[in-house]
Amino acid sequence: MEPAAHPEQNHLLAALSVDIQERLFPYLEHVPIPLGKVMYEAGDRMRHVYFPTDSIVSLLYVMESGSSAEISVVGNEGIVGISLFMGGESTSSRAVVQSGGSAYRLLGQRLVDEFHRHGELMTLLLRYTQALITQMAQTAVCNRHHSIDQQLCRWLLLSLDRLSSDELTMTQELIANMLGVRREGVTDAAGKLQKKGVIEYRRGKIKVLDRPELERLSCECYSVVKRESDRLLSTPPRSRSARSA
Repeated sequence: MEPAAHPEQNHLLAALSVDIQERLFPYLEHVPIPLGKVMYEAGDRMRHVYFPTDSIVSLLYVMESGSSAEISVVGNEGIVGISLFMGGESTSSRAVVQSGGSAYRLLGQRLVDEFHRHGELMTLLLRYTQALITQMAQTAVCNRHHSIDQQLCRWLLLSLDRLSSDELTMTQELIANMLGVRREGVTDAAGKLQKKGVIEYRRGKIKVLDRPELERLSCECYSVVKRESDRLLSTPPRSRSARSA
């Protein structure tokens, strides 16, 4: 039986104090975000932010030719729409749902108003933004210097960290679009992992069978991003019982 949806399934929302939760939670809207949904296009003026719970959103940079590459992923650790509280209101990237599920939507102005109190929420969101910038920078380096095999391992690990299961619903074509490489390269890399017993791939589903080996085969980029994210966002979610004590 699936657990009931609750805002604290998103780590940023869970880390907020009761006072801030009481100001924001009544205005959160639980919405489905299916696989492949485009949440915003480059240049769009954004009105809402999204806090994923059991979904993953890819931020992609799209070239004039139509080709694209993923620059970062956002899951239950974060927020989609940082340009709203950073003051830009739009961005040069596209946001596409990589793994379907749900999220909590909040009117951007409500988040901005709370951000401008210059308190706990501002500090938390700025630390999250620093972690996201680290992920973007490391992704750029990885795409330039590491093999498709290593990139696929990194990508799978980042995705797994944002899901509650060890299975992803994802076609090789979509992975290729995310990584900005040819589908044949992803097919070859996935085949190697399957032969080693690291993953099982069939009918658009990837199941990770040996995570330790997947981490060993990945480049250092995954551990760099995870270590920095853990450092910046290490505040443990506080339970309601603990808060009311």
